[in-house]
Amino acid sequence: MSSALAAVNTWESVKDTGELRCGAAIAAPYVMKDPRSSEYSGFFVEMCREFAKHLGVDATFVDTNWDNLVAGVQSDRWDLAMALNETPERAKAVAFSEPVSNYEVSFLYNKGNPKLKDVASLNDLDKSNITIAVMSGTVQDKAVSEVMSNANIMRLPGMDETRLAVMSRRADVLADANDTNLLFHFANPDWSTILTPTPPLARQGVAFGLNKSTPEADIQELNEFINQKKEAGEIQQLIDEAAKTAAKQME
Repeated sequence: MSSALAAVNTWESVKDTGELRCGAAIAAPYVMKDPRSSEYSGFFVEMCREFAKHLGVDATFVDTNWDNLVAGVQSDRWDLAMALNETPERAKAVAFSEPVSNYEVSFLYNKGNPKLKDVASLNDLDKSNITIAVMSGTVQDKAVSEVMSNANIMRLPGMDETRLAVMSRRADVLADANDTNLLFHFANPDWSTILTPTPPLARQGVAFGLNKSTPEADIQELNEFINQKKEAGEIQQLIDEAAKTAAKQME
């Protein structure tokens, strides 16, 4: 690899441009966008802002979706991909920071659904008369596809579409990240309930994705920043704040 290629997406080039570009695919409470103000929030958004401040630049958020988030890092459309689950497949395409938080898949459903009485395991959901809504291209999409052989999988482009599918009963179950499903449940406690499989399904770290050419020293600088935030308890504070914001947006 040439030195020119190795310099792509380094913090020095970020400082030269004066902005840290963060790829933003919506998934509360990691990354959220107010439909009225178009302002971004979420604990990964705040981490991007804080790291940009650490570098002495401004944070810029670039709209994308989960199908294109990795490709945008590879093609230098943004410097950091926010809230990427660490998978072996993705590790072939991008570099990862230290995990900012952890993830596993849970299943939210209407507790009044007659097809879903006495749900205790994934086997109770993997039936031919059950439809599971999931965001296309996500880790939960891949995980559900691997463990479900009988249920119908409804792949939709975003979080709003998957939630609406369950609320309108076009789908019976919503497969999503544990914390995002929990927020949805808090907003709809009268009808919703959650199955979190044991053992955990697709438990992974949730991290920043970077271009493969990013020098190790630059990744280490980001990792040290993340670990300092963890040790100070600041990441948990950001997660709590993001959860409150997300719950309000769901009201």
